[in-house]
Amino acid sequence: MVATVTAYTDIRNRALTGVGYDGVVRVSAGGYYGTGVLLYDGRAVLTAAHLFTGGLSSATVHFETAAGKSEKVSQRVLIEPHYDPANSNSDLALVWLSDSSPLAADRYQLYRSSDEVGQTMTFVGYGRPGTGSAGVMPSYSGDPIRQKASNVFDADMSALKTQLGSGMGWTPLTGSQMAADFDDGTAAHDALGQFLNLRETGLGLGEGLITTGDSGGPAFIQGRVAGIASYSASLSQGDAKPDADGVVNSTFGEIAAWQRVSYDQQWIDQSLRAAYPNAPTKPEDVKKQLPEGNSGTSYAYFLLQFTGVRTSPDQILSVDYATRDGTAVKGQDYVSVNGTLKLYPGEVQAVMAVEIIGDTRPEADEVFYMDVTNPVGGSFGLGVVMLTAMRTILNDDGGWIA
Repeated sequence: MVATVTAYTDIRNRALTGVGYDGVVRVSAGGYYGTGVLLYDGRAVLTAAHLFTGGLSSATVHFETAAGKSEKVSQRVLIEPHYDPANSNSDLALVWLSDSSPLAADRYQLYRSSDEVGQTMTFVGYGRPGTGSAGVMPSYSGDPIRQKASNVFDADMSALKTQLGSGMGWTPLTGSQMAADFDDGTAAHDALGQFLNLRETGLGLGEGLITTGDSGGPAFIQGRVAGIASYSASLSQGDAKPDADGVVNSTFGEIAAWQRVSYDQQWIDQSLRAAYPNAPTKPEDVKKQLPEGNSGTSYAYFLLQFTGVRTSPDQILSVDYATRDGTAVKGQDYVSVNGTLKLYPGEVQAVMAVEIIGDTRPEADEVFYMDVTNPVGGSFGLGVVMLTAMRTILNDDGGWIA
């Protein structure tokens, strides 16, 4: 539920349904739970690797949306291959669901820029409740509640290691983790002000920090997933002892770390692409007409190919993409998407997946479009600023007359 300035009963701290957080989920594994976030493919949940300590390979994902509560079991769990538990590096995991996510669950794109430090973020989770003045409530026995708070990504976590040296018992990889401290408006509890001279005393009543159960939860910048909650810590150096009580319990003066999603975006993107069922690998395999299905969602694919020459083998190419209604209507016939697709070194093509919504209502065949714009690192050809492709959703529910 996150630790906040005011009590968890304060409605300002609740991540209520229907306001953009319905893709933040609770992830249960091995008798414990954490938090996760549903990604843009509608089938994979990004969370923390340490939830699967001991070789756990399955989970149950709990949704809470405006349409109600539901559970989905996992089909597969993938741990980031560079996960280093001793130093909490690459503390990320992907959990694929065995079937479609609820349509009411929000799907989220990744925050891909590397300018997170210094920005205000909103983080959401199902951790135990608490306040900055008293810490986590050890006696809380109610149901997990989805809460939110804000904070600022103050620094790269590796900067703390440089400053504290052996006083910090782990070594974050440079650029891979972001730190935020729990401020109460005073210099006495401004941890990163004392350690790194980053004088910033908080966001007032909106300030918060993660607690047990928030692991794997998202931090959003501009509505996109910028960080994944990993751990919190109580640090000191000489006379600098900012933690209000010296115990790791999410009180004022503690520090928390989020895995930096932009650092691991290639692993996330390529893992999702590799898991798409029956995705086309060449233009002639692309299906431009697709059955609607009777329930849940299925994928329509758009294949992007690069036929130019990279200026260097390490060059990353990218385009922006967005779906657009034709006779098919977003939210009713398909799940709209808009984001950035990157072709990483060694890649010359990739698919963009769009969820087609199944139902049993007879209707005419319907079409929707995918627009691709803003090529970076390449071009569409002289004078071409946008590529557009169309997909037809076929009526498979019986008679229709217009």
